[in-house]
Amino acid sequence: MNAVFVAPFFMETTLRFVDAAAGLPGVQLGLVSQDPEAKLPDGLRAKLAAHWRLDDGLDPTQIAGAVRALQDRMGKVERLIGTLEQLQVPLAQVRDELNIPGMRTEAAINFRDKAQMKTVLMAAGLPCARHRLVQEDTQAWEFAASAGYPLVVKPQAGAGALNTFRIDSDDELAELLKAQPPTLQHPALFEEFIVGEEHSFDSVFVDGKMLWHSISHYLPTPLEVLQNPWIQWVVLLPRVVDDGTYDEIRELASSALAALGMQTGLSHMEWFRRPDGSVAISEVGARPPGAQITTLLSYAHDVDFYQAWARLMITGEFTPPERLFSVGAAFIRGQGRGRVSAITGIDRLDDVAPLVVEARLPQEGQAPTGTYEGDGYVIVRHPETSVVEHALAKIVTSIRVELATQ
Repeated sequence: MNAVFVAPFFMETTLRFVDAAAGLPGVQLGLVSQDPEAKLPDGLRAKLAAHWRLDDGLDPTQIAGAVRALQDRMGKVERLIGTLEQLQVPLAQVRDELNIPGMRTEAAINFRDKAQMKTVLMAAGLPCARHRLVQEDTQAWEFAASAGYPLVVKPQAGAGALNTFRIDSDDELAELLKAQPPTLQHPALFEEFIVGEEHSFDSVFVDGKMLWHSISHYLPTPLEVLQNPWIQWVVLLPRVVDDGTYDEIRELASSALAALGMQTGLSHMEWFRRPDGSVAISEVGARPPGAQITTLLSYAHDVDFYQAWARLMITGEFTPPERLFSVGAAFIRGQGRGRVSAITGIDRLDDVAPLVVEARLPQEGQAPTGTYEGDGYVIVRHPETSVVEHALAKIVTSIRVELATQ
């Protein structure tokens, strides 16, 4: 089977997915990118059937031209894939144009346009935050008056909680509207702020049927992490995810994904459990999760989930794995301003060390990333969820990364 992977930039995680796809038996993989082929690791370059470089890796016209060019070298392209959130609509548009199997444009827009997504979900009777797509200041004030504070303001087609803000007052709203006025060309999505625990729901659909799912807990929520750069936070995957605790979100997620148009693929959904126990869907992407969750899934099941995603997207095959462990990632973030000057507290973690399966600590002199994933991470696993939860808490309260100007 001939497949093309679109990866505008050769980020480390992206290349793990590319490498997994290139290693599938019976698959010829072409790669499309903005980055030059010379930046690829030698081992991965040798696995590729072909490469095509373009100027804009998100432009559907250029992607379509690249696929046509690769077809001259490889033969007919039968799958077109990519992991980047911003790529999902352009990929669908090219599939439509070139009649390549996979998610179509209408469904891709449902997943990418967060305002349209919530409109579809509400029309299906599914619980989600009240919202409004705001194109001018007057609409923002009207929504604030009807929904009340706090509010969440985010891009219409955002990713990874970037450029997402919590607004708690008229003064804060006025300041935001002055700094980033919404327009017809660049609207903003206003939502009511849902109070509660935030989780994610990752699932695999094949031919319109949900075959597998996973639950993750965020401690604290990603928005809180973005608002407080000093917070070290965790993602926890409990070992047991198919008991009565998660019955409601399983049913809602299955209905939501069907309403949005999911047929075959891996999706990542954010959801809340309110203090009264009720559930609300935040948003969902038709792509693999970030925040090291694909790696966590691999450790939780002793299965290479990068390869499992590639096989699912190219061959349509997926074997639901057994969940053997609870797993979690502690994200390490710097305190202060400047570059990393010192890391302390590691000597307090001797009892946690046997649980560590992967770690990447910040290095002295390193510049902080400024993202919610922080400047390093530690992944732990154990068959008992409570053991993992305790270990994560100890890591984030023990390790301290100090920043200082040079």
